[in-house]
Amino acid sequence: MEDNQIVELFWARAEQAIAELAAKYGRLCRGIAYRILDSRPDAEECESDTYLRVWNTVPPERPDSLCAYVSRIVRNLALDRLRYRTRRKRSAQYEVLLSELDQCIPDSVNVEQAADDTAAQAIAIYLNTLDARTRILFVRRYFYMESIETLAKCYGLKASTVSTKLVRTRKKLRAFLEQEGVAI
Repeated sequence: MEDNQIVELFWARAEQAIAELAAKYGRLCRGIAYRILDSRPDAEECESDTYLRVWNTVPPERPDSLCAYVSRIVRNLALDRLRYRTRRKRSAQYEVLLSELDQCIPDSVNVEQAADDTAAQAIAIYLNTLDARTRILFVRRYFYMESIETLAKCYGLKASTVSTKLVRTRKKLRAFLEQEGVAI
């Protein structure tokens, strides 16, 4: 079923909408949550919470990209669960990803809430200047939190090549943000 049809089912308040959403995006939701939480039960619970959150927010929302909308919701729910579960201790994987981005994201920006501010807008503009593969690698690494090894395998590259591309992309992002006047 197409995304716009699923959204229409949500607007019609048809329970079939949840089943269709689960059929199309369930695996994606579990994958995102599992990479963040490293726990199948927690990932499954985040997946279920995502369906409830979509049910409660569509309507009034009418997402242009259902995939992006669902991905963002499950990611935020998983990060909230991680914070709750570990309280002040962060998972090593999440800490590594944040430390990589610390070099180019302003200190005042909370990465989880960055979508609403000018830094996020500048990052989106920068990502649109990248070639498709580099942009996908960046997003899959820092939004979907996929490992460098997984990305390398998926694209038939060496892990060192992926790592080098990401380092260069982060350096260019930093320069771009400085050029745009975003304080780092």
